[in-house]
Amino acid sequence: YQSDLKQYTAWLVAGDSQMQITEVEEQHVQAYLAHCDDKSYSSRTNARILSVLKRFYRWLVDENLMNANPALQVSAPKLSKSLPVSLSESDVEALLNTPDTNKPLGLRDRALLEIVYATGLRASELVGLTIDQVDLKQGLVILADKTGKERMVPMGKDALSWLKRYLAGARISLLKDKEKSNYVFVTQRGGGITRQAFWYIIKRYADKAGITTNISPHTLRHAFATHLVNHGADLREVQALLGHSDLSTPQIYTHLAKARLQDAQSDELTAECSNTEL
Repeated sequence: YQSDLKQYTAWLVAGDSQMQITEVEEQHVQAYLAHCDDKSYSSRTNARILSVLKRFYRWLVDENLMNANPALQVSAPKLSKSLPVSLSESDVEALLNTPDTNKPLGLRDRALLEIVYATGLRASELVGLTIDQVDLKQGLVILADKTGKERMVPMGKDALSWLKRYLAGARISLLKDKEKSNYVFVTQRGGGITRQAFWYIIKRYADKAGITTNISPHTLRHAFATHLVNHGADLREVQALLGHSDLSTPQIYTHLAKARLQDAQSDELTAECSNTEL
C-alpha cells in the first residue's frame, strides 16, 4: 500500500500542475487510473490501487485535512474470474510421497502435507494449529473463526495416521532439550513453523516431485475442495469444511472440477486418436 501511494504522489508531483495530494479532485483520480491502465497494469492491480486511494482519502477526511473523498465515486475495474490453480490427484499423491519419512523433518513434512490436503486448512490455520485443536480420538481438527464460531473438520484415516506417527516420534525428537511448545508443527529450534517456511516446504517438495505448476499453500486448499466436488460432495458441505460464509465462493470449485474433467477427456481423446490406425 505504501508503494502504491509513493507511485501515486510521484505521478502528482511530476504532472504539469504539480498538484498536492490534498488538492486532488475526482477527475485526477480517474486520470491516474487511466495512467496505470496505459502502463498495462492488470485490472486486479488497478482495483487494489483504487482501494488504497479510497482508504487513504477517507483517512484524510477523518483527520479534517480534506473536505471530501475524491476517490469515493470512482468505479473499480471489473475483475476477470479466473479459476484458481489446482492439482490433479496424481500430482497430490506424488507430492505427499516425496518427504523422507525416515527423518524427523521429513516425517513432520509428510504429516503437514497430509493434514493440509485432508482438511483444506488455510496457511494461517495450519501454522497456528495447536495441540488442543486436534482431537486424535475422533480424528477432528477444531477451529474457530474471527467471530468465535467453531467448525470441526475431519482429518481422514491416512492423515490421522501420519499425524499420530509424527506426534509420537518426530515432534518429540525436534523438541528435545528445548522449551515446551503448544504448536503441532514445530521447527528444529522448537518454535512453530512460519507461513514463509510452510510456503518453502511446499515449493521444495513440488520441485522434487517434478510438479511444474507454480503452487502455494493455498493450492492444496483448492485441491482439497476440487477433489471433494469431483467425488460428489455437496457444495454446502464444502462450504462448511472450508469455513466460507458465502456459498458463492465454493462454487468456483464446481467450475474448476468441470474444467479439469474436460481437460482429462480431451487428453483421452487425443491419446485415442493417436493410437488409431488411419
